[in-house]
Amino acid sequence: MATSGTDQQSRDPAPQVKAKRPAAGRGSAVRVLARRLHFLAGIVVAPFLVAQCLTGLVYVFSPQIHDSLYASQLYVDSQNGERRPVSEQVSAALTAHPEATARSVITRPEPDRTTRVLLSVPGAEGIGAAAKARTVFVDPYTNYLNGELTTADNRMPANTWLRDLHSNLHLGAPGRLYAELAASWLPLIIVGGLVLWLAQPRRRKRVRTRELLVPSARAKGGWSRLRGVHGPLGLWLALGLLLVGITGLAMSQYAGGRANQEVDPLHLRAPALVAAPVEIPPNAAPIGLDRALAVAEAEGLTGELILTLPQGPGGVFTAAERSAGLPVQRDSIAIHPYTAQVTERIGWGDYSLAAALSTLGTEFHTGTLFGLANQILVTALVLGLLVLIVLGYRMWWVRSPYRARWASLPPPAWRQLPRRTLLLTLPAAAALGWLLPVLGVSLVGFILVDGLLTTINRRRRQKPLT
Repeated sequence: MATSGTDQQSRDPAPQVKAKRPAAGRGSAVRVLARRLHFLAGIVVAPFLVAQCLTGLVYVFSPQIHDSLYASQLYVDSQNGERRPVSEQVSAALTAHPEATARSVITRPEPDRTTRVLLSVPGAEGIGAAAKARTVFVDPYTNYLNGELTTADNRMPANTWLRDLHSNLHLGAPGRLYAELAASWLPLIIVGGLVLWLAQPRRRKRVRTRELLVPSARAKGGWSRLRGVHGPLGLWLALGLLLVGITGLAMSQYAGGRANQEVDPLHLRAPALVAAPVEIPPNAAPIGLDRALAVAEAEGLTGELILTLPQGPGGVFTAAERSAGLPVQRDSIAIHPYTAQVTERIGWGDYSLAAALSTLGTEFHTGTLFGLANQILVTALVLGLLVLIVLGYRMWWVRSPYRARWASLPPPAWRQLPRRTLLLTLPAAAALGWLLPVLGVSLVGFILVDGLLTTINRRRRQKPLT
């Protein structure tokens, strides 16, 4: 979104007798602060946003990518005959891997999909080993093994690789900080741009609605032409980009739940089914996989079903539906392994409002909430953001500080704020810093750098002419 060049007029050296700069009015002070944030934060954070945009463009189409890469594993060759019992399919996978134990089974409702049998293999160690499994893909009509892959959290390898690329550039924890830094600052940059574009200075001529809403490159001067496109385009994209940024924060490590459930102040995490052990009735026989799956289907679980086998004495079957998109399918149940009774259940109604919005936001952010249309919408927003960044950098370069002694920098904002506005701004900044820790830490650094640039600029202006 556009910044105004009229906020800084003079580039002459400061007079020998310094006059005290009057405090700006509340409206103009807010605009000055918005310009300072939009300009400097935009320049610093934009490279991180570009990395997020480029990796996100690829990740949003990961369903199509892994469906193409793993078509031989995911799809059956033919659909002749009746589907074999799930227990037989698991036996076929274990016959090929006698050293392994069955962990869970994933079934899909589509008739052309294979069944995934997840196996725990001895010797699988290292970071994230608990979430990894040897997944065998079984043809449900013939019990033929279509292939096997190592998966993590039920994700295909390509999906996992692209997810890590987008979230941390394969740098681990340090990379997650870069992603959260970009997502934390994006809403502030957008809001600052909206203030600049909609709250035009009074000394300017009256701005017509068409000029605010319709991108135009008719204005005279390179900077004005760029601004005529940057401002309206940012206005049209603002709501969507705010949604992308906020949903990205909901998935982050620090802002979106503080890394674990115990310190999730906003209750963004989805409730998890923690099945308690059950007593084993005397002389009772296990119900088996097939009956457990039938119980889950009878309880109304549809879509993709993840049936986890009992683990240890008193362990129970757990079944969960995890189909992406609308309508929301998030029920999970625990099934007694000897009586077939449902001992526990968690459904969509058990989600808090924040957790429900976070779940829907996550699916929107990843492009799975409403299918291909969702992917196209996210792609359009990301491409629009890239265009805004390119225009913003070009606007900055037109008034390059390297050719004008930092003249393109907006004037310092903090000292111009009225005391009442400053007293309201500081608690708000502290609250944001608590809610978004990465933003809070980077904001402190931003203020220090801002003060350093202001000092350098002031000394250069005060330097006597020779």
